Amino acid sequence: MSTQPRPRIGHIGLNIRDADVMKNFYTEVMGFTVTDHGPHPVNSCPMLFLSTNPEEHHELVLIGGRPDDADYSAAQQLSFLLESLDELREMRDRLVAAGVDINRYACHGNAWSIYFSDPEDNYLELYVHTPWYIPQPYGENFDLDESNDEIMRKTEALCRNNAGFMMETDRKVKARDTMLN
Repeated sequence: MSTQPRPRIGHIGLNIRDADVMKNFYTEVMGFTVTDHGPHPVNSCPMLFLSTNPEEHHELVLIGGRPDDADYSAAQQLSFLLESLDELREMRDRLVAAGVDINRYACHGNAWSIYFSDPEDNYLELYVHTPWYIPQPYGENFDLDESNDEIMRKTEALCRNNAGFMMETDRKVKARDTMLN
């Protein structure tokens, strides 16, 4: 067994322009709670610490100071895990009600995802795991308005027709063996 440390992602920091707009989006639309806030200790930019998990002080840090004329996103993508297709639908409906355009629905075989941008054009993903695995990258459009049973049936058929198919539980065993040896 390896004794090498295995860092895990603990939280993500985003440079932002407008703390009030971003705070509203991440709390009111995305469902995060502000756990702390104050000026950055070095440059005095506003900092907001947010979490959806009471066990984690923060999963996301929003840090002011992103230049107004920056024509880039502060991140390639931020991805947030949900527990079920019903939660994914509920979040989709909240986003649409807030005027957010969903620009992609993707079945990756191992996950169902929706993609959209926050108010400062950072690309976001909300996703739910499936019980299956197929090699990535992979993405087919899917209809989130179908029933859970229909989405599951179609996804399982899609996965089982892929040469690299395996159950997610088997992929985890294989990954554990690879990572721990």
